[in-house]
Amino acid sequence: MTLRFAYNTNGTANHRIEDAIRLIKDAGYDGVALTLDIHHLDPFADNWVVEADRIASILSRLELGSVIETGARFLLDPTAKHEPTLVTADAAGRARRVGFLKRAIEIGKILNSEAVSFWAGVPKPGVDHDEARGWLVEGLREVAAFAAEKGIIAALEPEPGMLIETLDDFSRIDVPGLRLALDTGHCLVTQERDPAAAVHEFAPRLGTVAIEDMKRGDHIHLPFGEGDMDVPVVLDALDAIGFEKLVCVELSRDSHRADVMVGQALEYLRTCRRPGPGLPRPDETPREIPVPGLPH
Repeated sequence: MTLRFAYNTNGTANHRIEDAIRLIKDAGYDGVALTLDIHHLDPFADNWVVEADRIASILSRLELGSVIETGARFLLDPTAKHEPTLVTADAAGRARRVGFLKRAIEIGKILNSEAVSFWAGVPKPGVDHDEARGWLVEGLREVAAFAAEKGIIAALEPEPGMLIETLDDFSRIDVPGLRLALDTGHCLVTQERDPAAAVHEFAPRLGTVAIEDMKRGDHIHLPFGEGDMDVPVVLDALDAIGFEKLVCVELSRDSHRADVMVGQALEYLRTCRRPGPGLPRPDETPREIPVPGLPH
């Protein structure tokens, strides 16, 4: 089978959303991992439905799939990175995060996205972790139930430093319908499992998968070839389990050179694949598809 790749728009933060989508399409990707943000489909804008419909139309005309990402830094609170979360002590803050995730699911429905990915959050100092887990599970149940109602996959991402940090942490959560958002690079950070082994172990529960390079123990997203990730082995593992969803490249620190990195990342991934029927080769130039109303 041929794996399908997407690029995360948190790595195109200096581009308009339509320009970012065009850049991703022209590089040859199969989809977009859309990080909702103030400048990329703001979910709190008055015209969010109109904007979601517009982006859905662009994706459809370009034949691109999508995953919704929810890791924007200051979308909910301009004064505190990633706050509030599902483990914030303030109940109103937790409700605001749940409301955001529900809105993300509604946008995912409009875009016909494969999944909506999100994380737990970091408990503030002094917060009892057992109590925080209770808040988390309560929020997850509400979000997963809403996602099921809308026919969207809700996927929780273990994130280094957060309450749900490892795959073992994820395994201990019992929430009907909740799937795993596996960032293979995070396996290198926590060093709990080999990334390819994690793909095989959690194959039945995978909602979405992200890939990038990272060094062991260091949570910095790196371009391929600059860290310790054995990319061919991870891709072989995804092939082996028959993974058909988008594999999302996340290079959030490289927006300043997205014009280079978007294409370079896919070229690297293609060199890791064995040639097969219909598999593009790195020296092939992707064919541009004109879309009315979009800059070319």
